[in-house]
Amino acid sequence: MQATPRNDYDVVVVGGGPSGSTTATLIAQQGHKVALFERDHFPRFHIGESLIPQTYWVLKRLNMLDKLKGSHFIEKYSVQFVTEHGKLSEPFYFWDNKPHESSQTWQVRRSEFDHLMLNNAREHGVDVFEGARVHDVLMTQGKATGVRVSVGTDAPIREVRSKVLVDASGQQSIVQGKLGLREWDPQLKKAALWTYWKGAYRDVGRDEGATIVMQTKGKNGWFWYIPLHDDIVSVGVVASHDYLFKNRGTTDFEQLYFEEVARCPGVQPRIANAQRCDIFRAQKEYSYRSRKAAGDGWVLVGDAFGFLDPLYSSGVLLALVSGQMAADAVSDGLKNNDTSAAALGKWEPGYVAGMDRMRRLVCEFYDGLNFGRFVKKHPHLKGLVTDVLIGDLFKDDIDVLWPLIDEMKAEKAAEMQAAAMVGAV
Repeated sequence: MQATPRNDYDVVVVGGGPSGSTTATLIAQQGHKVALFERDHFPRFHIGESLIPQTYWVLKRLNMLDKLKGSHFIEKYSVQFVTEHGKLSEPFYFWDNKPHESSQTWQVRRSEFDHLMLNNAREHGVDVFEGARVHDVLMTQGKATGVRVSVGTDAPIREVRSKVLVDASGQQSIVQGKLGLREWDPQLKKAALWTYWKGAYRDVGRDEGATIVMQTKGKNGWFWYIPLHDDIVSVGVVASHDYLFKNRGTTDFEQLYFEEVARCPGVQPRIANAQRCDIFRAQKEYSYRSRKAAGDGWVLVGDAFGFLDPLYSSGVLLALVSGQMAADAVSDGLKNNDTSAAALGKWEPGYVAGMDRMRRLVCEFYDGLNFGRFVKKHPHLKGLVTDVLIGDLFKDDIDVLWPLIDEMKAEKAAEMQAAAMVGAV
């Protein structure tokens, strides 16, 4: 790591999380000079521990696979669903759908995973600066031309110029804030409350590392259950913001958390003999998207572009895929001397289409979609449902699911209406 950044780079990346380190690494692989400015000093805490299989392909390009294979991260082979009554549905095993090395992924402690990714960027020639505060984006005639940044405590603010600025600064997105681009999701007004447990129950064999999604009674929310190494399990509840935090008679996170545990038959026995080993944490109203992914001289990746409900553990995948797509567009733009909004954002339509497919499945879950019932009715489509769950989102084949889901919802509504009419009689 250089003690002081140069005055100019081909590309400046703001943010050292998975999207920033991915974008920086892939651009540096093409021989461009890249600086990455990260506010914190790694390792640092971050939520979002579960990787899904499609991360494999970006991790391969990053030369990260051997690092993960040699790590102590828990191997993950499936996602499983538990009903509001505590009944386990048929698991979705990734390998059964796609017998390939990519069908085994990992449950990671993000502080360690993100640190590996950032160091990997360094190994690929990125100038990484931790403890760096980006004060503003430099704009010249409407085009991003660099940043005003200070590196280290009490360091002077200096200008660092670049041909392209990549905003990977997460939910606080410096460009989104500067240009007023954020749009909150009108449907997914959710919030999360979580902590960590030591000694909690975990399955054995290929089920040991499964991500488990457990509904609460009345389907008011759901718990994630993610086994990590060192006998730690991440356990959190997601529900509508208003349900979780308003009119509850308390604002105490611990009390709210255990009130939801009491409503979740699936999670109760799993943590009954465990010991809580961390504080309670919360994140509120977090689904949003930027109105556009790029402008003249700048591009947004990862959470700086948008964040989607964590139901299907898509966060790291979306960070890596947006980083990869943006990196390829930036590299092409530098090669062609075209860093216009059109050139830097040419990947946006395809990416948004995939993100929308995941969002649709998230919304269907909250609307009461029963995966077991759907697969029982359409057994030949279990593989396609599994494709969405593994993150294979960026293909039109997936879209055959939506009219069939709509049909099943209409049938259920008709059944309920008929039952109500019988009851009235």
